[in-house]
Amino acid sequence: MVRALLLGLAGLLTAVPIGAQTDPSMTAREATRMLEDAASALREADGARDRVEALTETVRAYEHGLDALRAGIREAALREQTIVLVFEAERERLAQLLGVLQRIEEAPAPATLLHPEGPLGTARLGMIVADVTPAVAREAVALREQLEELAVLRALQDGAIAELERAVQGVQEARTELSQAIADRVDLPERFDLDGAAMAQLAGSIDSLSSFASLLGESTAETTADLPDFESARGDLALPVLGALLRRFDEADAAGIARPGVLYAVEPRALLTAPWPASIRYAGPLLDYGNVIILEPDADYLLILAGAGDLFVSAGELVPGGAPLGLMPGQTGEDETDLIVSEAQGGGAGLTETLYMELRQGGSPVNPLDWFTAN
Repeated sequence: MVRALLLGLAGLLTAVPIGAQTDPSMTAREATRMLEDAASALREADGARDRVEALTETVRAYEHGLDALRAGIREAALREQTIVLVFEAERERLAQLLGVLQRIEEAPAPATLLHPEGPLGTARLGMIVADVTPAVAREAVALREQLEELAVLRALQDGAIAELERAVQGVQEARTELSQAIADRVDLPERFDLDGAAMAQLAGSIDSLSSFASLLGESTAETTADLPDFESARGDLALPVLGALLRRFDEADAAGIARPGVLYAVEPRALLTAPWPASIRYAGPLLDYGNVIILEPDADYLLILAGAGDLFVSAGELVPGGAPLGLMPGQTGEDETDLIVSEAQGGGAGLTETLYMELRQGGSPVNPLDWFTAN
C-alpha cells in the first residue's frame, strides 16, 4: 500500500513542473525595468525639446510596462492556484504519506526490519524498503520545492502589486501632463483646407458609420502634405492602442451582427496614436460610437477609429506617425489591486473600454489585421 501511495504521488507532483515560476518572475522583472524607464522619462520630459512627443513616448512606455506587470501577476496567480489545487486534491494522500514518513522516522531501526513471517518476510520487506526509499526521498524533495515555489510566487505578487500601484499613479500623471502639453503647444500641427460646417452637417445627416465613411471616401481633401507610401506599410503598422482583440474582421457578435472592422478591448484612458502619417478627415462625436477619428493615410485609404474619449486632434490637421490622437474614455485606478484573476477571467480583466477599427480602400472595407503587426 505504501509503495502504491508513493508511486501515485510521484505522478501527481511531477505533473506540476518544478521551477515554473521562472516565467512570472522574468515577466515581472522586465515589467519593473520598463516602468522604471518610464518614470525616468517622465522626470526628463520637462526639458525635452518636443514635450508632446516625449510625453507620448512616456505614456506608451507606462502602458506597455503595466501590461507586462499585470501579465506577470496573472501568471504567478495561476501558477499558485495550480499548485494549491494539486495539494487540495491530494490532501488525504499527502497526510497518509506524512504519517508513514513520521512512523518510519520514529520506529527503532531493528523493528522496521522485523516481520512476523520470519527471515523470508523480513528479506522481502527489506527489498520493498530499498525500492521505496529513493522514491520517498524524491517526493520529499519535490514537496519541499513546491512549498518553496509557493512562497516565491506569493512574495512576487505582493511586490508586483505594490509596484503596480506606483505605476498607475505614474501613468495617470503622464496622461494629465500630455493633455496639458497639447493644450499649451504653440507649434500647432500643419492644417489643410476643410469645410468644417459642411462636415458637421454631413455627420448629423447620416444613419451609420459605414455611410459616413463612404461619403468621405467619395470626396477628396486638398492637402499639401507629401505623405509616404501607405501600401509599403502593409503588415508593419503598430496598433493605434494597446489592447486585446475581441472580434475579427466580419466576425459576428453575440447578436449575430457582423461588422466590416475589428474590435479591441482596451484599458480606460489608454492612449490612441496615429499608426502612419495622415490627414485628419474627421474628429468628433458620431451617432452612438462616442468620439470617432477618421484618418486618411493615403488618397485611396481611410482608417476609422471609433470609441475614443478625449480628443487631441481636430479635422483638418496633418499628423505624423506616432502622434497622439486622444485617450479612451473611462476611469483608471478604481480597483487596480484586484488583479489576481482566475483562469476563466483570462488576460482581459480590467480592459473595460472598446475601440472599433475599420480600414477602407477605394471605399470598400478591407481586413485591418493584414496591415498591423499585432494580430
